[in-house]
Amino acid sequence: MTTPTIEQIRQAPKVLLHDHLDGGLRPRTVVELAERTGYRHLPTKDVDGIEQWFAAATNAGSLEEYLERFAHTVGVLQTPEALIRAASECAEDLAADGVVYAEVRYAPELSTQAGMELDEVVEALLEGFKQGTARAAEAGRRIRIGLLLCAMRQESRSSEIARLAVRHRDSGVVGFDIAGPEAGHPPTQSLEAFEYLRRENFHFTIHAGEGFGLPSIWEAIQYCGAARLGHGVRILDDITVDEHGRASLGRLASFVRDRRIPLEMCPRSNVHTGTVDSLAEHPIALLRKLHFRVTVNTDNRLISQTSMTREFSELVEHFGYSLDDMQWFTVNAMKSAFLPFNQRLALINEVIKPGYAALRSESLFGKVDDSVGPLPVVEH
Repeated sequence: MTTPTIEQIRQAPKVLLHDHLDGGLRPRTVVELAERTGYRHLPTKDVDGIEQWFAAATNAGSLEEYLERFAHTVGVLQTPEALIRAASECAEDLAADGVVYAEVRYAPELSTQAGMELDEVVEALLEGFKQGTARAAEAGRRIRIGLLLCAMRQESRSSEIARLAVRHRDSGVVGFDIAGPEAGHPPTQSLEAFEYLRRENFHFTIHAGEGFGLPSIWEAIQYCGAARLGHGVRILDDITVDEHGRASLGRLASFVRDRRIPLEMCPRSNVHTGTVDSLAEHPIALLRKLHFRVTVNTDNRLISQTSMTREFSELVEHFGYSLDDMQWFTVNAMKSAFLPFNQRLALINEVIKPGYAALRSESLFGKVDDSVGPLPVVEH
């Protein structure tokens, strides 16, 4: 099949399930917010310099060192105005990159250092997404964004954040997550929160199988009931490939595949944190061949210097993926989104599939109208 061009990849409708707001600020925004809020700890006040400083995280080699960069992005997100700006720009940037649906996550407890209440943090984020999606629509790029609330696994506020998420479920919060260092902080430390969410029929994903191995994935699924796995890269530890290229799945890997548990994979980030040695060796290729429900994500756009277009273009480069492969990943993601079934189906049938069909026609017959058009109006 024809290899998609970078412009086709950019124009293709994409779905993003794993993106951290505080990992995706614009460099200029970090500098300007620091000045406005009085944050004095940036390593430099020069926009180009701060971008280069964040880019150095791509050589971190460990999750803990990679996460150190967040001290500064979180440091400037301590006012409602800052959160509104960050969320608004996030929506515009994702829409400009061809993302039609995104679930963006943030830990509201990180923005209470200057006195904001948790509910105030959530309301500011939702207002920012509202403003950003409106501006994107005016520019001809429509996007829908849901907010995932994270609890920091090294703290002890997961039940409080879970209740916060449910409290705002009808305003745009679509799910819950735990984030932060995996090692030493297993998912079961937040078991009370997950049991509460299940009783409330509320969606949640869990960071598991990135900084720690199979026990983290097993606990996230079998004890906590995770609907999705954030990263899940270490599921590879339960797969054996013989000298003839034949794969044998262990019981946990088989369970994950059989149950169609989505893997929120972030290829560039996985390399930068040392989880995977290189993109060429990323297990996403094997997992795609084995028909796991794999999705492609950015994780942290600023810190990993990435976008959905870049993630897909590098997968195309390393694994020879086509528009059909891109559509497969994208439909996987949309099927796995924390939206009602009818809304997921409408986006697949009325936006995603027609968008890829138009791009395939362009490849065969020359340029055609590649607009994905307006997002469908669907019942709630």
